[in-house]
Amino acid sequence: MGAGHAHKLYRHGHSPVHGLPPHTKLAAVFAFVVVVVSTPREAMWAFGLYAVLLGVVAYAARVPAGFLLRRLLIEVPFVAFAVLMPFVAEGERIDVLGLSLSVNGLWGAWNVLAKGTLGVAASVLLAATTELRELLLGLQRLKLPPLLVQIASFMIRYGDVITDEMRRMRIARESRGFEARGVRHWGVLAKSAGALFIRSYERGERVHLAMVSRGYAGAMPVIDEVTASRAQWSYALALPVSALAVCLLGWSL
Repeated sequence: MGAGHAHKLYRHGHSPVHGLPPHTKLAAVFAFVVVVVSTPREAMWAFGLYAVLLGVVAYAARVPAGFLLRRLLIEVPFVAFAVLMPFVAEGERIDVLGLSLSVNGLWGAWNVLAKGTLGVAASVLLAATTELRELLLGLQRLKLPPLLVQIASFMIRYGDVITDEMRRMRIARESRGFEARGVRHWGVLAKSAGALFIRSYERGERVHLAMVSRGYAGAMPVIDEVTASRAQWSYALALPVSALAVCLLGWSL
């Protein structure tokens, strides 16, 4: 899959969670999210226990609470949507602090906030303890279609290439005294965007030709064979199994 590739969400460490094979962590997070989504929204205590489970994982991974909370800001648009639901939903209404709110809307907002926050938190913990290259290897190990894995791999790498090219173009503009201050400067920015697209397309063609000349035939070679022992699977699946027990209690109580 190429050389190592660090990302801003990753937090370097040597915890037991960092040491788990990537495909075990991917399977554990996916199963945990499925269990959380399957939990009845009325079992509010269950979501508190899920948060405790994620807290235990964060503690084992040595991920600080501040790091996790800052990354959770990505769900702000969903929070805004959830806040509007009690006001726009139909059905039975109740008065809260002088406001007429929909009962179904309140439950829906709680459902979105609780399940969305837990899902995002689990994903952030996965990203914080697993490098991008390892995630791609994990997806490959889980038998995701090879074409999708390759697309994801190229997307990640070319995202950084394009970002770096944008940075160089910005520095070139600023070194010539350009500073975007209004609508009259949009033409220059549009030309820069067009040039960036052409450069990216040409670079993609050159990289493809280089890969073909080195024997690429539609499949990337597997450099690292990632395996997991039974103990590692047991350690990784402790989270979704514990969550499943909470979910079953939520349905039965």
